[in-house]
Amino acid sequence: MTIIKDIKTTVFKWVGDVVPPKSNFCTNPMDMMDGKGDNMDSFRFHQWLICEVISDDGTIGIGNAALAPEVTKKAIDTYLKDLVIGENPYDNDYIWEKMYRNTMAWGRKGIGMIGISAIDIGIWDLIGKKEKKPVFKLLGGRTKDRIPVYASKLYSQPIHNLQIEAEKYLNDGFKMFKMRFGWGPKDKEYGIKKNLELVNAVREVIGDECDLMLEAYMGWDLEYSKAIIPKLTKFNPKWLEEPLIPDDIAGYIELNSLGKIPIAGGEHEFNYLGFKHLIDEKAISFIQYDANRVGGITAANKINLLAEKNNIPVIPHAGQMHNYHLTMSNNNCPFSEYFPVNQVEIGNELFYYLFSGEPEPIDGFIDLDDNVNGLGLDINMKYLENFIKL
Repeated sequence: MTIIKDIKTTVFKWVGDVVPPKSNFCTNPMDMMDGKGDNMDSFRFHQWLICEVISDDGTIGIGNAALAPEVTKKAIDTYLKDLVIGENPYDNDYIWEKMYRNTMAWGRKGIGMIGISAIDIGIWDLIGKKEKKPVFKLLGGRTKDRIPVYASKLYSQPIHNLQIEAEKYLNDGFKMFKMRFGWGPKDKEYGIKKNLELVNAVREVIGDECDLMLEAYMGWDLEYSKAIIPKLTKFNPKWLEEPLIPDDIAGYIELNSLGKIPIAGGEHEFNYLGFKHLIDEKAISFIQYDANRVGGITAANKINLLAEKNNIPVIPHAGQMHNYHLTMSNNNCPFSEYFPVNQVEIGNELFYYLFSGEPEPIDGFIDLDDNVNGLGLDINMKYLENFIKL
């Protein structure tokens, strides 16, 4: 019988070059405040947590977490680690419930669930390595030859630069694109005008046959959203992502019920019970959990089943291997997000610098190797000098 012998957590902090902040780069929840300075500051993450789940025979499963990694590390080391050591990793559903219920008083969402996610991902990677199978084979196997991916960047910037970037992704073979807005409610009609100019600029480059997704990253309110949505419909967007803060479920219900643009969300929701509520209330038309936040692969797989039953597609946030394996193994996950490799800016880019094994897109598709065990990730030695360990 296999036993989990230890849990080891390490925070890797990026100390290499970063792209300087830009004004009106991307809307976010702080735009509703009168704060000064860089509103995106708290939404940049230049650290990443690696969680090693170590079995009694020395096999190591690698989990990870990107949000608040130093605090998540403390939660794992102080509360979660001792709940897992000594357990059989194959009892992953039991282990998940044990962590969830033991941290009920202070966990449930946020840091507690992120810590559970990191351990759970590590457990699935460990099982894959023990079984000598990729994780997607453990989850049900291959449901598609390749995974279509959309180019996810196109942050707000001068129109000329935005179109050059969009054209690059088009030339790389992408047929789906996601862009961000730079203005919100405090900018009133001027902001609506500027946002429409951004969307028009991208549509001019990619044409009408490509899918275009729009993201407000929690930076709008209900009134502003209702004012701009009718003006966005002419661009035929596939969805409008996170227009409101995630706790404004009533607002999401109202926007989604308008039927003008499908509403996407869930990147900042937690646990399958959180998504059951969104599904029951018909609050979103596309689900976008991230396995390293939502509760790991165990919780994500349950969300996939709920979503499929209710005919709601799942497109996990951020791509990355823990999400790609879920997408590959589920018919209800039609495609994935892909962040093009770039200088470190917001922080999603760190995944490519910290880990090796990520598939590279070819003509807008990625594939997973049937012969690589677990998640297929290792520490990328090439860039380690740009990190310090905490």
